[in-house]
Amino acid sequence: MLYGERNQLVADFVHSQTNIFITRHYGGPPSGRPWFCFAPERKDYLKTLSHYLRLGFDIEAVEKAIPYQEWPQMIYNLTGSQKPAFASQLLKKGKPGLILTYSEDLAQKWVNDLRTWLPEESVLYFPATDWLPFEVLGKSRETTIERIKVLNRLAEDNQCTVVAPVLAVEQRMFSATRWQEYTQELKEGVSYNLQELTHKLITAGYERLDVVDGKGQFAIRGGIMDIAPLDGEPLRIEFFDDEVDSIRVFDLETQKSTETLRSVRIPPAMEMVIHPEEFDKLIWEVRAQARKAAGRLNRNGRAEVAELVMKQAQKIEERLMLGHLDESIYPYLSLLEEPLESFFSLLSKDCYLILDEPLRLKEQLEFQQKERLEEFTRALAKGEEFLSPEAQFVTYEQLLKYGEGHPLLVLSTLPRQIPGVTPKRIYNLTARPLTGFMGKTGVLADEIDLWQKSGHIISLFVGDEEHAERMLQGLRDRGALAKKQGLQEAVQEGGVYVYASSIDQGFELPLSKLIVLSEAEIYKRERKGTPPRKKAPEKTGQRLQFSDLKPGDFVVHVQHGIGQFMGIEKIAVGGVDKDYFSVKYAGQDKLYVPLDQLNLLQKYLGGDADTLPKLYKLGGSDWKRVKAKAKNAIKEMAFDLVKLYAQREAIQGYAFSADNVWQQEFEEKFPYQETPDQMQCIIEVKEDMMRTRPMDRLLCGDVGYGKTEVALRAAFKAVMDSKQVAVLVPTTILAQQHYNTFLERFMGYPVSIQMLSRFRTTKEQKLILQGLKEGAIDIVVGTHKLVSESIKFKDLGLLIVDEEQRFGVSHKEKLKTLKTNVDVLTLSATPIPRTLHMSLVGVRDLSVIDTPPEDRFPVQTYVAEFRPDVVREAIRREIQRGGQVFFVHNRVEDMDQVVRFLSQLVPEARYEIAHGQMSEKELERGMLNFLEQESDVLVCTTIIETGLDMPNVNTLIIDEADRLGLGQLYQLRGRVGRSNRKAYSYFLYKPQKILSEVAEKRLAAIREFTEFGSGLKIAMRDLEIRGAGNLVGAQQHGHLAALGFELYSQMLKEAVQEIKGEKVEERIETSIEVAVDAYLPDSYVGERKLKAALYQRMISIDNEEDHSSMIDELIDRFGAPPREVENLLKIVRIKWCASALKIEQIQQVKQQVVFRFATDPGISGEMLMTMATQSSYPISFGTSANTNLEIKLRLRSVVQEEVLEAIHKTLMVFSGIASKTPS
Repeated sequence: MLYGERNQLVADFVHSQTNIFITRHYGGPPSGRPWFCFAPERKDYLKTLSHYLRLGFDIEAVEKAIPYQEWPQMIYNLTGSQKPAFASQLLKKGKPGLILTYSEDLAQKWVNDLRTWLPEESVLYFPATDWLPFEVLGKSRETTIERIKVLNRLAEDNQCTVVAPVLAVEQRMFSATRWQEYTQELKEGVSYNLQELTHKLITAGYERLDVVDGKGQFAIRGGIMDIAPLDGEPLRIEFFDDEVDSIRVFDLETQKSTETLRSVRIPPAMEMVIHPEEFDKLIWEVRAQARKAAGRLNRNGRAEVAELVMKQAQKIEERLMLGHLDESIYPYLSLLEEPLESFFSLLSKDCYLILDEPLRLKEQLEFQQKERLEEFTRALAKGEEFLSPEAQFVTYEQLLKYGEGHPLLVLSTLPRQIPGVTPKRIYNLTARPLTGFMGKTGVLADEIDLWQKSGHIISLFVGDEEHAERMLQGLRDRGALAKKQGLQEAVQEGGVYVYASSIDQGFELPLSKLIVLSEAEIYKRERKGTPPRKKAPEKTGQRLQFSDLKPGDFVVHVQHGIGQFMGIEKIAVGGVDKDYFSVKYAGQDKLYVPLDQLNLLQKYLGGDADTLPKLYKLGGSDWKRVKAKAKNAIKEMAFDLVKLYAQREAIQGYAFSADNVWQQEFEEKFPYQETPDQMQCIIEVKEDMMRTRPMDRLLCGDVGYGKTEVALRAAFKAVMDSKQVAVLVPTTILAQQHYNTFLERFMGYPVSIQMLSRFRTTKEQKLILQGLKEGAIDIVVGTHKLVSESIKFKDLGLLIVDEEQRFGVSHKEKLKTLKTNVDVLTLSATPIPRTLHMSLVGVRDLSVIDTPPEDRFPVQTYVAEFRPDVVREAIRREIQRGGQVFFVHNRVEDMDQVVRFLSQLVPEARYEIAHGQMSEKELERGMLNFLEQESDVLVCTTIIETGLDMPNVNTLIIDEADRLGLGQLYQLRGRVGRSNRKAYSYFLYKPQKILSEVAEKRLAAIREFTEFGSGLKIAMRDLEIRGAGNLVGAQQHGHLAALGFELYSQMLKEAVQEIKGEKVEERIETSIEVAVDAYLPDSYVGERKLKAALYQRMISIDNEEDHSSMIDELIDRFGAPPREVENLLKIVRIKWCASALKIEQIQQVKQQVVFRFATDPGISGEMLMTMATQSSYPISFGTSANTNLEIKLRLRSVVQEEVLEAIHKTLMVFSGIASKTPS
């Protein structure tokens, strides 16, 4: 209703106009009465989507008030994705902004939406750091890396948009000046003091190591510095004296340079950097504060606590003396002279400050403040703390005070009083949410038709190019014409536009007649958060690398058996220096393996990590016997596999038809982007199904890598051909999980799905059996009940078996009868090694998914002493955000005590127990309660290691983590972080526990694994070996353990090739005995593990391309190679040439070199005479003891380089002659 004279004039004017948009504002003119602004629609220029967003949100009115400092402004009536869309139009013209939200989940949604509307690189996410009231041995750096990126960007150019949960900006920090002081800029051609640079990097938080394999590390080798900054690519900086000669980007995985840069900026590796001279000042202040606190306690008669305070202060002093600076030290930084500043000091004056639901922000800050105060009070009473951390944090009131200097906008869903905020302008914006279409393209097309008729602009945001193309085709098939385009292209009224971008939720803007649809409405799927994309890990090669080989590790020599690696020793023989791998055998036997025989040496992997393998005696017969026995067993298995494969090829099954429109629509509803591995597996399964031979495919991959989706698509394909599907799982819990997944994914399709397990009553089970027999049920999920004789299917077409190795023998036998002529897809959650996969090609249909999903958020991991406050903080934080916790305690006998302890610690949480000694019914009941979120904390053994997928569990606490292997820890950590929410894992060990050497090494490995991810390969390898054991079966597992994994795989591959009638290529390992210095000197490659890895790679080279690549890599990483390295590289080339020519030995005796052949090369006497005439050196021919050819070469000189050149030239001449010989 309009009031007053002015309002009547407004009403008359509106009556006389068309296409006038009216926005009502409050608190505009000094009178405070409502006023109106008019926006006549112009049709004289092309308009993009942005124009209609600005019009619909009335951005112009908001912007006009900013130059007059008309803020704070309140905007209400916006929800979900409407808020980022509104904010994006304010920030469109390069204006900087800081957007504060009340949760990390919401901040991620803001970031994802803003990156659609604005240039992606201009939107930064600043995550909250975890306030840790405890000291940690190690923590993963994902959060720190993201925060450093933002701080670095703001220091470099603060014209960007930062989105942060409010807790991310509550911690004070040092000024931007200090940040700049410890940011190192390096330019090509400029001189720097390398020693000063090293000290500066260490002060700025970088760790100096021999090899850089993670962010926050640097290494110096001669005049080459490798450094991996937390923000940006790893860098290789080469100095000529003090001058920067070149700056190159390098790959952490391959260690090779990839591109050249002219200059680079290296930010600090931690947020808080203190000057070296400030450590003494800080130690003095800590001592003074502790004495004050102890004095107060003594006066109150609490002498014992006062003593504990002084001990705590002493611990902090010791850490500071060692130069340690981490979160546990941060509260004391406020004692330094330089005042700490707020995050707002980094922002430019024209930066918009947008508060999303300020009342919720206030709640968050005050709750966190209360938690900290309670924690400090508890710690103070025990003498564990003596300085309140509050000086380090910003309050809600201070936040608003800092915000006064910036254009401040508050977004509130409802109009309400905001403490501390008096809005100068209030806007009630009209935007509406949209209802969903459940993936029904036909219904969507009908609605689009209605919108078009009423002149709306319809925009569909479908995620990526592939989905955009599918959507265009789907709409065209239903008569709706749509266009795919970019956000900068013009749109027209009545037009339908498809964008290969994502937003979280759709909305309608009535003022501008704009419809924005997201995947949530189109497909009823939530767009998942997308953390930074990581490069896919390289596939593991054929050899297990020596990069992690250290003295004491077990190795396998193909001819001598299992021994213990003792190190690399330089030995002088006949006045020539060479490196040998020293291997200890049973008794005091020792074997020195020369570099040319390194291919016979393999790292031992196999069996249980806690069971040490047997050492063999050199020259004994035991090893030969074990090898022979294993070879026979492997041959038998290979024969069975080949025979089974051939039999299956002969059976006639059902060939499923090609994908139809419904199949495409079903696959469209998948809420993630398929990984390349997953897509390949889907193609392989479908191709199998469309053949007449029954499918029998094994699909391997870690939990959460997307195996279930492959199975769902196969099931849908079967149902589309009116075939029934049976999904067989080992436990009732897994049955329930799969049943829920199938129901959710098949929603909206006329498919009948049932579950058969002990959770069904007798009556329900009877009805299900009848439904299966009559064909009324399309898909049944069940436990071993599915293989009972009472089950009869009308027309079973596909059997999906999950974790077959967990079924008993009798169930497996019954399973065989079910498998006869139906398609079978078996799923396994344990990864298998690539080498084993390759060995089984052609005898086992095997698909492997080894790429994790792109939107898997990294798990923030801590390694710390077990303390009640650590556990309390972890559990409380998780249940306060509606999540659940796994508490792993791997001893059944005192599990009840642990539950009692936890109940006293966090009484508000609900607890459940799970371990292998419980009865099956009891275990299932407890697990189901937890799955259905009727309890908050599952106290369990490592029973949760495999098979479970619980996206709501995002905190893992492992008690006595030092008792578990890296492979187990890796797999346990994979149980959390399975949703688009940040996850936490705590690896805890007993305080003041005297650790065994093994446990200490394990803890150090856990720390490395946690901080740098460098132990990841070892952890994965542990798991893969377990997977290999599962795949080959219990009987073969013994042989795998006896031989070591690599030798077992090699023998299996050869056995398969032999039985299939393929030629088994026998590689000759040429022994090269020449009087030449050939090794990697310590002055060139000092790090032993790195040296071992390089030797192994060098000796495996068998072509010119790899040889050239190795030379380039050595120059790139270590500089110009010295004489010994050049000789070594020449020997590598000689070795592969000689091996190809079947030469078993090249031996130098003074001025003569003898070439001995392993087999008859089949060369005529005439050819040999031709060779003698073509040779630059005198040569003669004879036969060796084994009656094979022997060539003798007379040297002109014994100068090392000339010896190698003579050998190489002779091999080239012989190679040319041999190539002309008919094979």
